[in-house]
Amino acid sequence: MNILVIVGSPKGNDSITLHTCLYLEKHFPQLKFSYLNAGQKIKALEKDFSPALAALHAADLIVFCYPVYTFLVPYQLHRFIELMKASGEDFSGKAATQVSTSKHFYDITAHRFIRDNCADLGIRCLEGLSADMEDILTEKGQKQATDWLDLVLWQMQGGDSAPASPVTEKDTAKKAVIVTDLLPDDTRLKEMIDHFTAVFPYACDVINIEDFPFQGGCLSCFSCAATGKCVYKDGFDDFLRNTIHKHDAILYAFRIQDHSMGARFKMYDDRQFCNGHRTVTMGTPFGYLVEGAYSREENLRLLLEARAQVGGNFLAGVASDEGDWKHNVETLSNTLCYALDHTYTPPQNFLGVGGMKIFRDLIYQMRGLMRADHKFFKSHGQYDFPQKRWKTSLSMYLVGGMMNNKKLKAKMGGKMSEGMIRPYKKILDS
Repeated sequence: MNILVIVGSPKGNDSITLHTCLYLEKHFPQLKFSYLNAGQKIKALEKDFSPALAALHAADLIVFCYPVYTFLVPYQLHRFIELMKASGEDFSGKAATQVSTSKHFYDITAHRFIRDNCADLGIRCLEGLSADMEDILTEKGQKQATDWLDLVLWQMQGGDSAPASPVTEKDTAKKAVIVTDLLPDDTRLKEMIDHFTAVFPYACDVINIEDFPFQGGCLSCFSCAATGKCVYKDGFDDFLRNTIHKHDAILYAFRIQDHSMGARFKMYDDRQFCNGHRTVTMGTPFGYLVEGAYSREENLRLLLEARAQVGGNFLAGVASDEGDWKHNVETLSNTLCYALDHTYTPPQNFLGVGGMKIFRDLIYQMRGLMRADHKFFKSHGQYDFPQKRWKTSLSMYLVGGMMNNKKLKAKMGGKMSEGMIRPYKKILDS
């Protein structure tokens, strides 16, 4: 497989983001990687775009590789995409993905920019990797990168869209649950649930929250803050923890109502505050079965992604009844199985990182009241305050002092970038 990496950073070979792709190249010797320094050579490409066109047409998979600059890709990569469109070439049928590095500040808008432009060009855009700048220096980040490329290769080979047939004997090693608010006249939604449970190879329970005897919605009384026990006596907190959350994967099946999952699900969501801000299901893959025009519900789409991101859950997919709904359901089933079989957990993006930083500061400040949350955050290392990284802070003071010294700055010249990527080169060399 020919993989073309479009290096969007103006730093070219000194790009930190590029070193993630270089790391992946070493771990996947069966793949052929080639690199186009679009960011550094954009002026030359404006004069003659033919070398880029030849490389693009020869590629089986295009990887847009870039640092996030002010909410989007760098100008140079933006211009490269303009040149792709202006060329008038037919890229339909091509596959693309993306690798970005940043501190996760609005990486979601940069990734959406690439996906939307790929759609304009008729290019199938697979889920990208949004990494922290330092991720590839850690074992966790290295594993997330290689796991991500494994997933992309599986998708490239049609694993997610392979036709699925009903499975009579279910594998009980893992079990999923579908939580729904199914009503008697919900014909299509029931068909989607039935089809998923038929083709899904693992055991699957279906729980209808229409049947649960809710006494009411969350009262914001904070009675659960210290003990985790809800003031209502309907048993929802035990039901949530000991029935729903005991499953290996969680799916939600609903019809779109009032641009949301509906009031019944809103009560269900609010009542989950018995778990406070504790990400008790992190690592559990999520999925959704949706009746309605989901593609037109931008806010709902953001909500579902944000919920998975903040909770540390892989969003395996959203299967709606738009178009070929059976195929959509089977794709979700295949992807969910992949996530379960490979324990796939991608890095969090802006939604997850930003949300957890807000919760981190909130719980630490309110730890005297929210004792269950405080205990959870402390035991899971979620109090990752920047002042704990005193070595990094000290080194920044030293670098800052050097940069403010005119003589030292002139002496350093272009060695600043070399110093920044030195740790990444060490990883590649080892």
